[in-house]
Amino acid sequence: MKIGLVEKKKKLESILGEMAPVAVAFSGGVDSSFLLAAAAEFLGNSRVLAVSADAEFCSEEEKGDAEDFCRKLGVRRKVMTCSMADISGFDENPPDRCYICKTHLFRQLRRVAETAEGGPYHLVEGSNVDDTGDYRPGMKALAELKVDSPLLMAGLTKQEIRELSKEMGLPTWDHPSAACLASRFVYGERITSPLLRMVDQSEMFLHRLGFRQVRVRVHGGNLARIEVEPDEAERLFSIRHEVQEVLQRLGFKYVAIDLGGYRTGSMNEALQEVERHGVKST
Repeated sequence: MKIGLVEKKKKLESILGEMAPVAVAFSGGVDSSFLLAAAAEFLGNSRVLAVSADAEFCSEEEKGDAEDFCRKLGVRRKVMTCSMADISGFDENPPDRCYICKTHLFRQLRRVAETAEGGPYHLVEGSNVDDTGDYRPGMKALAELKVDSPLLMAGLTKQEIRELSKEMGLPTWDHPSAACLASRFVYGERITSPLLRMVDQSEMFLHRLGFRQVRVRVHGGNLARIEVEPDEAERLFSIRHEVQEVLQRLGFKYVAIDLGGYRTGSMNEALQEVERHGVKST
C-alpha cells in the first residue's frame, strides 16, 4: 500500500474511533460499503450499525447488494421505509431536489440512529473528496444537519477507496459508480414512480447484457438517452434494435444513444449552461 494511503487509512481509523459507536448511512455502493467495512474493522461489529432507506428512487440491484453485504459482514442493519410522497417538492424535481431529499432522509436516518438498540449512534455517510467537484446540493444538507463524512475528512478519493476496498477483499471495489435514480431526470420534469421503475428496469436489463457503467436518462417522460462507457458504445449500437425493443416494451417511446458516453452528473450540464449564459438550454 502506498505510504500516503496508509496514513489516510490511519486517519480514518482515528476519526471513526472518536465518533464511535457509528451508524453508517448505507446504500450498498462503493463508498458506503467501504466506510461500513472499515468501521466494522476498526470498531468491531457491535459498535457499528448500517442504516438504509428503502424508497422508489433506490435501485433494486443496490437494495439486494446492501442486504447481502451486511449479512456477510455480520453488521446489524436497520431499514427505513420512505415514500417519495413524504418528501414535499421532490416529485417536481427542482435543481435543489437532492438538497430537499437528503434533508428529509438524513433527519429520518438520524432518528433511527439515535433510537436504535445499542445507541445512540453517531450518524456518518460516505462522501469523498471527489464529491466536492460537481454540483451537489445534497452536500449543503449534510452540512446543515451536521452529518459527518469520515472519508472526506480523511482526504480519500474515489480511486483510493477502490484501492483500499480491493485490499480488504470487498466485492464492491470494482463496482460501477451508482447514484439515486432521480438523478436520471431533467430538472423541472416531474418524477413519478412508474418512470423510476422504467429507468431501474432498463438499467438492470443493460447490466445483464454486460454493460457495467450505465445511465438511462429521461427526457420529456418518453425518451430514454442511454449513456455507456465510450469503449462500449460500438457494442451497444450493434444491438440497438434489441435494446430499443425492450426499452419500448418497458414504456419509453423513443430510445437514443448518447454519443458523449457516460459521465457523472450529465444532467447538471444544462444548469451550467444557464449559469454561463443566463438562458434556459434547449
